[in-house]
Amino acid sequence: MSETHTTARATGQAQASRLVRLRLSSLGAVIMLIVQFVLGIVYNLYGTAPTSTKSVGLFSSPDLALHVILGILLVIAALGQLIRAIAVRHPLSVWMSAVGLVAIVAAGFAGLGFAGNGASGASLGMSLAFAVALACYVVLVFALPSSASASASPASASSASSAGSTT
Repeated sequence: MSETHTTARATGQAQASRLVRLRLSSLGAVIMLIVQFVLGIVYNLYGTAPTSTKSVGLFSSPDLALHVILGILLVIAALGQLIRAIAVRHPLSVWMSAVGLVAIVAAGFAGLGFAGNGASGASLGMSLAFAVALACYVVLVFALPSSASASASPASASSASSAGSTT
């Protein structure tokens, strides 16, 4: 086996390992989004809703405070996910991570609007942006490889079959 093949295989394994880590961070984003959604629903059911004349402070209740803090952490995680996707240079990951980040930021701004005046449209905006972000990260969970050996095996299988066909 030549040094070129060994280097190519090591590079392929490193790329596969990065894709697996990207998949795991996508799964983390999905879990964070679901927890965020549950916290929002809990506050919606049991918290004091803002009105057009009375806004609600972002840290006025424990549920809402956790919702806000997790939202900030989601923005940080989504930004990290996008940076990681750009580093891996996987086009689907870059696009889905970018759209997911934009959706999370949009949900945050809709949440600020809802806390300010209780507008139904802002609440709808939060839920629709959540759905878009969730869809983006779920696509990545299913599209990216679950293990480095699984993502490296199609390449090695094709090289093995081409080697077998030449003999």
